[in-house]
Amino acid sequence: MAKRKPHYFDFVGSLKNYIIISGSLLLLALIACFVFGVEIDIQFRGGNMATYSYAGEVAEKDFHDVIVDVTGIDAKVTGSQNIQTGEPNYNVEFSGSEGFAVEEQNELLAALQKAFPDNNIQSVSVSSVSPTMGKDFLLKSLVAVFFSSLFMIIYIAVRFKKIGGWSAGVFAVIALLHDVAMVFAAFVIFRMPLDDNFIAVVLVILGYSVNDTIVIYDRIRENEKLYGETKTLKEIVNDSTNETLTRTIHTSVSTLGAMAIVCVMGLIYQVDSIVTFSLPMIAGLISGSYSSICLCVSAWTAWKTRGQKEDKKAKKLMA
Repeated sequence: MAKRKPHYFDFVGSLKNYIIISGSLLLLALIACFVFGVEIDIQFRGGNMATYSYAGEVAEKDFHDVIVDVTGIDAKVTGSQNIQTGEPNYNVEFSGSEGFAVEEQNELLAALQKAFPDNNIQSVSVSSVSPTMGKDFLLKSLVAVFFSSLFMIIYIAVRFKKIGGWSAGVFAVIALLHDVAMVFAAFVIFRMPLDDNFIAVVLVILGYSVNDTIVIYDRIRENEKLYGETKTLKEIVNDSTNETLTRTIHTSVSTLGAMAIVCVMGLIYQVDSIVTFSLPMIAGLISGSYSSICLCVSAWTAWKTRGQKEDKKAKKLMA
């Protein structure tokens, strides 16, 4: 009985399709930015945050109306749950650069307790974030992303210098920027404010996505040594990507499964901080696998073989 050949995909030949798919998704994200706007968390724009616990049932709209009547500020109210105690909470965000004085805190708490006398309203925590601190945090985070990308280019350039390391590093970072854009799109489309979770997800995805890319580059380097005189670069890249495909899919599926469970548990227990981390992470993981398998090495191959005829051998790789 003849041995069944494994499926073989022409990744390099399908580059135009991948560009169309990614371009469409990025266009959708851009449209979402204009339609929904980009919501910035209080951690970056500055303001005051307060958390109140309660018992029984308290309508979010009624809770919000009392706060507006007392403070005169259209605060943002979101529900959550304390994992340790199981008590429901309301998180209140007040925009603005002025602090939340103790007298104002006591006045608001008294008004809430008077409006909901049977619900045992209690103040859990109150904190302030100045706009300057928020801007500094955002700037430092962007600097961290920049240097992470720079070090990745240098690392790939040194490790894979025999197959044109600098260009390989640049295209790897371009693929990472694609993944960052997809994470940003997830925050915008699902109406989640950009906060420290956005930076955390971006940094995690930078490391996760480049790992898949390095595995493929490593296999390309090995196959170039074996078949460099008999196969074209496109053939070597397609062979290498197909050979690592199963490993990449298995790794991605297992990680996605774990993150999906985390997201579901966050939704069940209404822990917004977990949901706003795990949901964009899922989008980033899918994008990272897609960009590593389909976009990065295919675009790098197109760059390396620009101007060459189809019958040129892989030895042109070093040109």
